[in-house]
Amino acid sequence: MRLPQSIIRSFSVRTVHFLTIGLAILLLGMVPMGAAAATPQLTCTPTSLRFGDIVVGQTETLLVTLTNTGQTSVSISRIAAGNSEFTTSYLSLPLVLLAGQSVDLSVSFTPTAKGWTGGTIKFSSNSSNASLPLEVAGSGVSSAALTASPSIVSFGQVAIGTSSTVPVVITNNRSWKVPLSALQITGGGFSMSGPPVPLTLGVGQSVTLIVAFAPLSAGTTGGSLFFSDPGLVIPLSGTGTAPGQLTANPGSVSFANVQVGSSQTQSATLTNSGTSSLTVSQATLPGTSFTLGSLALPLTLGAGQSASVSVVFTPQSAGSSSGNLVFTSNASNPAMNLPLSGTGVTPGALTANSTTLAFSSAQVGSSTSLSETLTNTGGSSVTITQASSSAAAFSISGLSLPLTLTANQSVTFTATFAPTNAGAASGSLSVASNASNSPLNLALSATGTAAGTLAVSPTSLSFGNVVVGSSSALNGSLTASGASVTVSSASLSNSEFALSGISLPATLTAGQSTPFTVTFTPQSSGSTSASLSFSSNASNSPAVQSMTGTGTAAATQHTVDLSWNASADAVSYNIYRGTVSGGPYTMINTSPDSATAYTDSTVVSGQTYYYVATAVNSESEEGGYSNQATAVIPTP
Repeated sequence: MRLPQSIIRSFSVRTVHFLTIGLAILLLGMVPMGAAAATPQLTCTPTSLRFGDIVVGQTETLLVTLTNTGQTSVSISRIAAGNSEFTTSYLSLPLVLLAGQSVDLSVSFTPTAKGWTGGTIKFSSNSSNASLPLEVAGSGVSSAALTASPSIVSFGQVAIGTSSTVPVVITNNRSWKVPLSALQITGGGFSMSGPPVPLTLGVGQSVTLIVAFAPLSAGTTGGSLFFSDPGLVIPLSGTGTAPGQLTANPGSVSFANVQVGSSQTQSATLTNSGTSSLTVSQATLPGTSFTLGSLALPLTLGAGQSASVSVVFTPQSAGSSSGNLVFTSNASNPAMNLPLSGTGVTPGALTANSTTLAFSSAQVGSSTSLSETLTNTGGSSVTITQASSSAAAFSISGLSLPLTLTANQSVTFTATFAPTNAGAASGSLSVASNASNSPLNLALSATGTAAGTLAVSPTSLSFGNVVVGSSSALNGSLTASGASVTVSSASLSNSEFALSGISLPATLTAGQSTPFTVTFTPQSSGSTSASLSFSSNASNSPAVQSMTGTGTAAATQHTVDLSWNASADAVSYNIYRGTVSGGPYTMINTSPDSATAYTDSTVVSGQTYYYVATAVNSESEEGGYSNQATAVIPTP
């Protein structure tokens, strides 16, 4: 049985801890009667150590194995080195070795001066050879026989399933030849290639070794590359990572209907969602209708890194096309598929429900309109980019450009004729698009007629004196001549005047008239004026009527207070008034009044009034007139 070995060789001084196994249980056996007990025996392998040339101040470590070859346990009680330049690793003493058990011990040589030196390490135990010697020797030198570039090899992160290599140059720095007798490499996943050993390096000669790291699992791994004679150790390290994972967003690329002969481009994003870098080496496209717009290969993506790729669809014929864009990489999914699909369609064609637009006659200053419908009768979308008229009298509205019509889709717009002078007019409407029959031309024709005139009668209105707060109304009329006239609006310049009796807009045929009313309501005393303007499509628009009026103060308001003595059996009274003494009289209260007093506030200045009262009993029987009372109203 052997105890674990921790470190084989090193150029740097380091403390090495060994697992010490102490056995508290001894295997006891029955010794046959009369037989002698077996003699314990301790051995050391090898029996001597030769460290060779070691640079002064540096440390070289070798291993020896202590073995109990006897039949009973051996207790090692002391380890003593006769030369301080030679040391051993720490062991917890006493150390008990069972029969057949072994333990590894590291012995280090750290020369303090140049030249050969030696010594003896003694192992004291209860073995039959109670003091086992180990002869050690080595030489201190001023410089290392060999140097390595680099002296430490770090591979960094390497994806599992891949490998990384680093060249290491070994150089002989001595002024004599140096033999390389043995070359070893330790650590999981590390390997080496190069010239076979043993070999001899001449003075200043170098040799290149290729060290590779192919991680077997995730995590950091350490190792060493070393020569046993002369001593040279090159520490190795590397970290295995999970391989990269290639994903695409979106997961598929679908092209809408694309016209045969034209192209459409869409983009996708490639992302490495793994924890180590990956390299995309190839991209394979299906068929001839799909091409890559932008992707430089090979493409390396670090962990979490993304790159954009564009795909162009150029259908060669009508119909559907599909397939997979395959990305080949060293990712965990070495062949990632990005589904592609698209449909090629025949070119669109634009048609109109009428290729000729003939407008009805329109007066100069007015307009007339027609509707027109455009339809895409092709198999792919049509984009209308421009619609223009060759004549200024024709215009279009309701067509917001650019406008795209899918197959069989229509759009309706309005064409308008607005003549600026009388006579026949013609032109064409040109519709530009990406349709196969662009531009589409529509013929336009119309006739402009002379505008009519509008007369307002009378041309002025005089309202005279009007009491402030009261109103006075006068009438007027509008008459069209020469041609029909459309009156669109009217406006007054003074808010004390109001227009009524006419609804606008209104169209008057030639010779037709329409009445209107203007009302003057003065808000204050004094003279005022205004103008009334009628806007129309007449040649003399606007037609204007002027008006004047004077606001006067209102007359003084007088009242007559009446009272009488109560009549027996009366529950209410009626009051009567006349303008002639002795009647006739007219009742002026609107309902029976139970009071014996009444105020008449409806009298007029300069008039004389005659009043009588009657009594009404509970049976609603009315008595005769009372005596007459006279009231003379002053002026004002």
